[in-house]
Amino acid sequence: MTSMIGTRIPRLDGVGKVTGETLYPADIDIEGQLWLKIRYSDRVHARVVAMDTTPAEAYPGVVAVFTAKDVPVNEYGLTIKDQPVLCGPGSTIEGADIVRCLMDNIAIVVAESAEAAEAAAQLIIVEYEDLPAVFDPEVALADGAPQLHTRYLNNTITHYRIRQGDLEAAWQQADVVVEGVYQTGYQEHAFLQPEAGLSYIDEAGRVTVVVSGQWVHEDQEQIYHALNLPPEQVRIIYPAIGGAFGGREDMSVQIVLALAAWKLQRPIKTVWSREESIQYHHKRHPVRIYTRWGATREGKVVAVEAKVIGDGGAYNYTSNKVMGNAHLMVTGPYELTNVAVDTYAVCTNNIPCGAFRGFGGPQGAFAAENQMNKLAAALGLDPVEVRMRNLLHEGSMMTTGTVAPPGVTIPEVVETCAAESGYWQKDVTWERKAITQPSDPSKRRGIGFACAFKNIGFSFGAPENCWATIELYGGTAIEEVIVRTAGAEVGQGSHTAFVQMTAEAVGVPVEQVRLISHDTSETQNSGSASASRLTFMTGNAIRGAAEQALQKWQDEERPAKATYQYRPPATTPLDPETGYGTPNFAYGYVAEVVEVEVDIETGIIKLERVVCANDVGKAMNRLAIEGQIEGAVVQAQGYALMEHLISHEGRILNPYLSSYLIPTVYDIPREVKSIIIEIPTPIGPWGGRGMAEMPFLPLAPAITAAVHDATGVWMDEIPLTPDRVVAALRKEGLGVI
Repeated sequence: MTSMIGTRIPRLDGVGKVTGETLYPADIDIEGQLWLKIRYSDRVHARVVAMDTTPAEAYPGVVAVFTAKDVPVNEYGLTIKDQPVLCGPGSTIEGADIVRCLMDNIAIVVAESAEAAEAAAQLIIVEYEDLPAVFDPEVALADGAPQLHTRYLNNTITHYRIRQGDLEAAWQQADVVVEGVYQTGYQEHAFLQPEAGLSYIDEAGRVTVVVSGQWVHEDQEQIYHALNLPPEQVRIIYPAIGGAFGGREDMSVQIVLALAAWKLQRPIKTVWSREESIQYHHKRHPVRIYTRWGATREGKVVAVEAKVIGDGGAYNYTSNKVMGNAHLMVTGPYELTNVAVDTYAVCTNNIPCGAFRGFGGPQGAFAAENQMNKLAAALGLDPVEVRMRNLLHEGSMMTTGTVAPPGVTIPEVVETCAAESGYWQKDVTWERKAITQPSDPSKRRGIGFACAFKNIGFSFGAPENCWATIELYGGTAIEEVIVRTAGAEVGQGSHTAFVQMTAEAVGVPVEQVRLISHDTSETQNSGSASASRLTFMTGNAIRGAAEQALQKWQDEERPAKATYQYRPPATTPLDPETGYGTPNFAYGYVAEVVEVEVDIETGIIKLERVVCANDVGKAMNRLAIEGQIEGAVVQAQGYALMEHLISHEGRILNPYLSSYLIPTVYDIPREVKSIIIEIPTPIGPWGGRGMAEMPFLPLAPAITAAVHDATGVWMDEIPLTPDRVVAALRKEGLGVI
């Protein structure tokens, strides 16, 4: 039979989505449903002293108003439960009467219409006692700064360290030392479907929430915890999700919808506006990085120091994990023996920050790759050549003092990207070819290179596993296969890959496979659609379940059913003093070349061409992978060049897509060349490894390298908005009219 993986079959959900037949949460209604709206905080940091809901309750059409006293266990959080569901008096949880940012929920109003609920929510009278606020993470770390939580000393959510080698001796070996201070900005997820959902009591008496998310079983856990219900009394269903990128890992409407349906025993619906979506869900972390790298004249990096400070906002969300990734990736995919890194996740009264594609990797890579490109320039070496002298390889020791997991292919990825770009050639060493400049004297053309690595799967000892069930039906031959696995389809094509892998594992065409997913009542835990893990984890679970089901089939047990739990190799937390540990069981590797054109008069940077090479281990669906690469490149283009979310004293000043600009068809590169490398990773399904986040990571530093190549000016803060570019160019005397 022809292999079912490695093909370019269209997405199974494609037709329904492009024709509009597929339903998203906002499209689903139940007869008799009520509408829910949230009253958000009016303060960035204050104690809610008193609240009068009487005016809201008296508003025509209002059915109920719920406050903190109505939440049985008034706390939630993906990795640390440090946030109240509703802020105000009457809660049994210490500190739940304090608002710490403007996205905190004060109350929820349920009414016969969305308009009535919205109007009534604004009538709630809230009495605050203002508390001192802090908005800069470095100020928040200082002694005497306002404290947001009793559990976080000096507002420090977490502090990671790496101490490897002898730095004092290493600096003496360095012929060149390059220092840098880098700043990355917020980024808004801007998914197509804003937050929306519907809750009701199902036929089995379960509190059921129909919503978009990234992990049905984690949503279930946070809801049953807050409502103090048994797990089996809460059911989560995802319809079509409408994009996620990490923005749906944390709670938005899930718990309040469940609370209202549970209290009223009626269907409840809510839909956020785009303005609400931008103002009230978490963002990518702004990160400030102070770093110093030293190298010998031969181009060998001998010493690296870094201090990494991430603004986590008012609550943890996933800051402890995101900044853990930044901690590993701020030194790049390089073999380094003398390293000192301190990384902080810090609480402020800004919007909370959490998961976003790359999960700390883009911020770390921005600093690491800029440093490597600056070292190459200072040494007079080619940027590809200097990387080849420092890259990790099979058996390399990582900065955590343990050997890199098997399947290290970053040297092959870098060389393939350079060769396939058409800009580089190798005789004895790698050298870049000359490029032709535009005839317009106001335009400058440049080429940039960067590479990166990213973990696959959960890190630092977090429990990691995935369940799948295979059911085989038929007579003498298998006629139908049902696969049950809960991994979320957030637009990345995972469900198509699940069906392909099931067909391959069982030995049937994809047409004979039916997937049951996105429902906690039908599936066991598959983990999150994050960390580039779903293909890897679910593929291994499917293979294990298929092997057992086929054995039962051969033993004449029909229908044959088997459930399998895949567990990857164990990871460990990092030693709090030295950083020693095994943080991950697998990595993905990527390299990118970009071509830009810089208008030195206006500061506008045009991204002309991107060449992106990824080792995917084994391509399950080449069409989907190309889509992932192109999508990641464009999303990273927005991050690097134009997406400038402005926060002033905890308030987002541009919560609209008219003023927060994301790339459109008029902005994207004329070519994104996707290079799919397939070097099987030892523990991946059919050798496959995850890749969804990888193409995002190196784009910003590749662009800043290209801008330097074009203008001679280094840009250390993103996004590279025209005003910032013009200011930097004018400082160097360029573009003056």
